[in-house]
Amino acid sequence: MEDSEIVEMYWSRSEAAIGATAEKYSRYCRRVAYNILRDDRDAEECANDTYLRAWNAIPPARPARLSAFLGKITRNLALNRLERYRAEKRNFGQADAALAELEECVPDTAVMPERVAESEMITQALNRFLAALPPLHRGIFVRRYWYISSIAEIAGDYGLSVSNTKTILFRTRKRLKENFVKEGISL
Repeated sequence: MEDSEIVEMYWSRSEAAIGATAEKYSRYCRRVAYNILRDDRDAEECANDTYLRAWNAIPPARPARLSAFLGKITRNLALNRLERYRAEKRNFGQADAALAELEECVPDTAVMPERVAESEMITQALNRFLAALPPLHRGIFVRRYWYISSIAEIAGDYGLSVSNTKTILFRTRKRLKENFVKEGISL
């Protein structure tokens, strides 16, 4: 079934939209959540919660790319769950490692409320930076920091060594930091 048909089912409030979404995107949503949480049951719960969130968001939202819309919902649900686990002093490693790598080059607007106004400027600068990257480097960067994939998974998927993948990520983070400084975004 095409994404536009699924979105129309949501707009007409047909409960079949949830089934169609689950049929087409359950594996994708579980993978996004699993990359963050590293737990099959938690990933399954996040995927199921994604369908409810999509039901509540469509309408009024009319996503142009349903996969990206669902991926963002799933990612946010998984990160929220991870934050709860952190509060309970549980350690989930992969997401912590990826987020720690970005700490040096991306401002944390959540910690400093006065910086929240800059978040749109940061988003635009990041989007311009990603658009200017070679496709391989952009793909690796997005897989690591958006989908929270392990370096070994990324290396395997792109046919690179782990060492080469780490080097690409390090250099890309360095260029991102330089880009932010050049655009006047203080870190």
